Amino acid sequence: MKNLDPSAHTPSAQLIGRAQDLEFIRSFFADAAVQGAALLLTGEAGVGKTAVLDAVAADAAAQGVRVMRARGVQFEANISYAGLNQLLIPLFEDFDILDTVHRDALRVAVGIGSGPAPDPLLTSTAVLLLLRLLAAQEPLLVIVDDLPWLDRATNAVLGFVARRLVGSRIGFLAASREGSASFFESSGLPEHRLQPLDEAAAAELLAVTHPGITPSVRRRIAAEAHGNPLALVELPTALTGRQRATLAAMPAVLPLSERLQALFASRVAELPLASRELLLLAALEGTGDLVTIEKAAIGRAVIDDLVPAERDRLVSVSADDRQLSFRHPLIGSAVVEAAARSERRRAHQALADVLHNDPERRAWHLGEASAGPDETVAALLEVAAHRRLRRGDALGAVAALTRAAVLSPDATDESRRLSEAAYIGADAGGALEDASRLLADVQLNQTTGQGSLHAAAASAFLLINRDGDIDTAHRLLVGAIEAAGPDYDASDSALVEALHTLVLLCWYGGDPRLWPPLFTFMERMDPGPPELLWVCSQTFADPARTGAAALPRLDALISDIGDDSTRVVRIGTSSVYPDRLADSRWASLRLAEQGRAGTAPVRRHLGALMHLGLDYFHTGLWDEAAELADEGMALCDEHDYPFFAWYFHYVKAIVTAAQGDEQASAGLAEKIVRWATPRGAHGARFFAIQARALAALGSGDFETAYQNAATLSPPGTVAPYIPHAMWGTMDLVEAAIRTGRHQEAAAHAAAMRESAMSALSPRLKLLVLACEALTTSGDAAIGLFDQALNLPGPERWPFDVARVRLYHGERLRRLRATSEAREHLGQALTVFQRLGAKPWAARASAELRASGYAKAASAQSSPGSLTAQELQIARLAATGLTNKQIAERLFLSHRTIGTHLYQIYPKLGISSRAALRDALVAHDLADDA
Repeated sequence: MKNLDPSAHTPSAQLIGRAQDLEFIRSFFADAAVQGAALLLTGEAGVGKTAVLDAVAADAAAQGVRVMRARGVQFEANISYAGLNQLLIPLFEDFDILDTVHRDALRVAVGIGSGPAPDPLLTSTAVLLLLRLLAAQEPLLVIVDDLPWLDRATNAVLGFVARRLVGSRIGFLAASREGSASFFESSGLPEHRLQPLDEAAAAELLAVTHPGITPSVRRRIAAEAHGNPLALVELPTALTGRQRATLAAMPAVLPLSERLQALFASRVAELPLASRELLLLAALEGTGDLVTIEKAAIGRAVIDDLVPAERDRLVSVSADDRQLSFRHPLIGSAVVEAAARSERRRAHQALADVLHNDPERRAWHLGEASAGPDETVAALLEVAAHRRLRRGDALGAVAALTRAAVLSPDATDESRRLSEAAYIGADAGGALEDASRLLADVQLNQTTGQGSLHAAAASAFLLINRDGDIDTAHRLLVGAIEAAGPDYDASDSALVEALHTLVLLCWYGGDPRLWPPLFTFMERMDPGPPELLWVCSQTFADPARTGAAALPRLDALISDIGDDSTRVVRIGTSSVYPDRLADSRWASLRLAEQGRAGTAPVRRHLGALMHLGLDYFHTGLWDEAAELADEGMALCDEHDYPFFAWYFHYVKAIVTAAQGDEQASAGLAEKIVRWATPRGAHGARFFAIQARALAALGSGDFETAYQNAATLSPPGTVAPYIPHAMWGTMDLVEAAIRTGRHQEAAAHAAAMRESAMSALSPRLKLLVLACEALTTSGDAAIGLFDQALNLPGPERWPFDVARVRLYHGERLRRLRATSEAREHLGQALTVFQRLGAKPWAARASAELRASGYAKAASAQSSPGSLTAQELQIARLAATGLTNKQIAERLFLSHRTIGTHLYQIYPKLGISSRAALRDALVAHDLADDA
């Protein structure tokens, strides 16, 4: 954007004590190195953030920069995209420069178009594209005040935009009150804190604004204001003339916030009634839209009645865009506090009467206008809550349902709505404390039907996330579902949600005895269970026996996955064991990005990370899997979700196990076991056991490997209702053979063959055929290995395929088919090296040495040599491809590519990308020698 000339004389030059702050902000946006950047201004209430924003805006406008502004409003915080609507009002006519998809999404989001709620990521991208296109014509400065009072959806969009301005002519400057919670994700953005004024500046400000007060009173005010500009300017106005003249008559010291609130309230009370009515409407309306305020005020006040408030510097009115704004947010709060309850209700009703085209805001105002229970309004709020939930605004849905519960005349409806609010807060919103509080208001033994089901599902979730156990949570939920019968209506959303929760509880428990009630309930559903619930019950409960029959219906669900975060995660859950996670990876990636931007519920964000971590491990993207696990663990800590941390511990445990870091893997597995065992979460414990078995196999401790693998699934059976047992089958067969338990190995291979594993996915069929080969002698084994390795798409599962190639090579070498053995062992070694699976690479290398192939076996002996993956990256980089292009080809992150290149250069004795081609020629010649 254009430079903000620090020497330009504008109205901002009159700000006292802020010269250095303004110089920093101007320099920040003027510096070419940070053009297209964002800055967050913070400070205590009244410190002058708004005044600084006004000064920067004036400077920018004076120099030809287009300034766009928005301000958080306390009474609009629960209206999704209210802030975005405010920001983009001047740009409505510019939406047509966007393509149809982005234009329509943005129009729906800001309330000037109709249609289904747009995907939050699509909305965020549309805003970014719009700003970039406009900035190509003239530089933009986006200024946002009072971030903590902006609605969550707008905060998510602004956070998304603020991180993607590099290379544009867009500046982003936002202010947030220190110590106030905000949905704006500020981590990583530069911040500048406005400090209170120093003594000299405070004295100057008092002298300029209140020259008539005595020096002693000025010193007293300065001492109590502690450099807060708003207090310095406003406190003297509450004093009488005699108080300004003598210290003795001054009132006692009160906390600053209370004093300012009292001050504003007294100033508001002095206004004419008509002015107070308009200010109350403006404070409750929230956006400052004078058109709406005028319509609501018909018959009671006119805009001319705002003149006294303007004269007293309580508000400012812009004639150009017909906007009203309070000089400070505390003024709006004081206006509302000063109004009688009946006056507030009348104002809310007047606003509701003119908001017929905005049903969510209308419902909210009707809710606030209600003097007592009102089922009509409660129902409208419930509808609004469900609309917010469909948009991913789980916390907004909880707020609307809670208000609907308060307005419910019938106790059953009240409990039902409170229960649903608690369930949404616990299941999706990341608001566990609020969910606990809501449940405390619900008496389970006094509710039936939907209320009891939502309450029980929420209670079960809270129970397992604290110190409760799976069995208790399971009994609680089963009891509630039984009590909700005998009619099990498949269209009952509360019942469906409860059954989805029950599926997870059964799986967490890892006990076959937990599942029968679920299937009984599903059999009773009329006309039958919903498609996604049925598919999940078949592919997630005991997929080794029932999963194959559900695959066509699962594939249909994946092809129509959509963008609803709950549906995305549940389809992902159904895809875990049939190895279909990669087929919906794009949807999980999108959901994870939405979670990072704050536009997806925390639970759904965690679900996407879980599925991506499992997917990336099986498909060989181990660095990315570990990164996602770290992200997931941090999210669990931040939002107090200790229950789900074990998923991410497992991902890191299995990666480190395969890579040969026994100590790290063992520590992570132990964490899982220590947490899961007392809670009866045996499903989680089985994951840890599988990681222990794999780590032991890699280290050559085959007895330990066998004991763990046999705990996961007894030899001779693929353990029923423990779907993870399928993932440990090859570990058990190999460990059994290595420890002389050939009968157990053969029995397990037979059980695998008799199960439905082969029909679930090519990877699982690979394991079945490989285990048959391991337990078969002679040429028949070679045929089975060949059959396994000729399955379609083996490169999708690199670690599993490399293990089978290793076993095949070992068998071929012992049959003295040396040439064929070397081929398979060499391919296995290359993959193990690329993955960093050190113990497995060492085994493959040892087998190659035994086959007489010394060169390949010693490939890692020189510290300066390149691994297979490094060589592949170096050759691609030498062709001129960027890190991003290389990452896309190898299914790695661009950061991983950069790290590898950083390690490659010193190995080749070079310091730049330009020298790669010649260095690789020399490397190849040396290798051939």
